[in-house]
Amino acid sequence: MTGRTALRTARAERAAATRARIVEAASELFAERGYLDTTMTALAEAAGVAVQTLYLSFGSKGAVLEAVWRGTGPDQPDGWREQVTTAPDGPTALARHVAATAEVLERRRRLAAVLAAAAADPEPAALLAAAREAAWAWHAAVVDELALRPGFTLELTLERATQIVGALLSQEAYGLLVGENGWTVADWTAWTTRHLTADLFPG
Repeated sequence: MTGRTALRTARAERAAATRARIVEAASELFAERGYLDTTMTALAEAAGVAVQTLYLSFGSKGAVLEAVWRGTGPDQPDGWREQVTTAPDGPTALARHVAATAEVLERRRRLAAVLAAAAADPEPAALLAAAREAAWAWHAAVVDELALRPGFTLELTLERATQIVGALLSQEAYGLLVGENGWTVADWTAWTTRHLTADLFPG
């Protein structure tokens, strides 16, 4: 490695470390104050960087929020499709999907509330819309898989089944029951699985 290459590598590593520190600080600050009441100055102070560095690293507060959101992990857990397709029956496949969804919803619960509260702002609104679209696509793919299993209801179209799954497994429903009313994740998972099974595999 040449001296110039080593210098570029060191700079890139420092920049990545700075971004990670900003994201970590922003995650806590957004959760405490909300998006609208969190200023770039406050973010810079919490991360221990200059405001100019914050702008150079991200460009806007909305970009910081998006980085924090992405830092919560993927929209769907790894291996979810295999978990569904290898299940011995439809209800078990459905239960696995509910459990996988609970994992995603729980790690994003606090930040999702921040997004929802800031939905009047264009950048959080766009991020929230993208998250909902990704969740909907995931649920639709799972419903397509479930529909191939014996016992899947003939009373619902795939579109209606996806709507039901998407509503019960939404971040909003999860936040209401777990975040606001104190349900445990296990309680929510059991309740949601029971109701979805009754609708999608009524036999």
